[in-house]
Amino acid sequence: MTIDHVRAAGWTATAHPVSGPDSAALLRAYYIELIERYYGRPTDEEELAAVLAEEPSDDLTPPTGQFFVARRDGTAAGCVGLRVLDATTAELTRMYVAPPARGQGVAALLIAAAEHAARETFGAARMRLDTRKDLVEARALYARHGYAEIEAYNDSPYADHWFEKALG
Repeated sequence: MTIDHVRAAGWTATAHPVSGPDSAALLRAYYIELIERYYGRPTDEEELAAVLAEEPSDDLTPPTGQFFVARRDGTAAGCVGLRVLDATTAELTRMYVAPPARGQGVAALLIAAAEHAARETFGAARMRLDTRKDLVEARALYARHGYAEIEAYNDSPYADHWFEKALG
């Protein structure tokens, strides 16, 4: 496995500019799903633009982070961000897999790519993340991948659960 590229079942996860068009499309889809699940209603362009401005992703690029895009046959279908919190801690963020690609190991592939980069590129000893109470699938995914619930490490108004994993 290289630092910025991993494969599984026909899928690849590669470091990709967070400012690129595939990244932007995936982040839009991520936030649309989050907004609609949180409020239980459709969103619109104005609300989406406000959330994108409130939750910038431009730090998900070296030296403060990295962004990964999962693809199969050239089609982007998932993403994850890695943010450096301090000299030994990284944060997993912006995890998204498009509905048609779910259940195919894409999330596991993205988590593996981010953990590898956190450890090998950024020297992190642990990975943290936060998630909401309504994202039960995400909480189960993180638990399956060795993340344990911890006390809050940030004050995000959208976080209800915080997790951490040692990157041994």
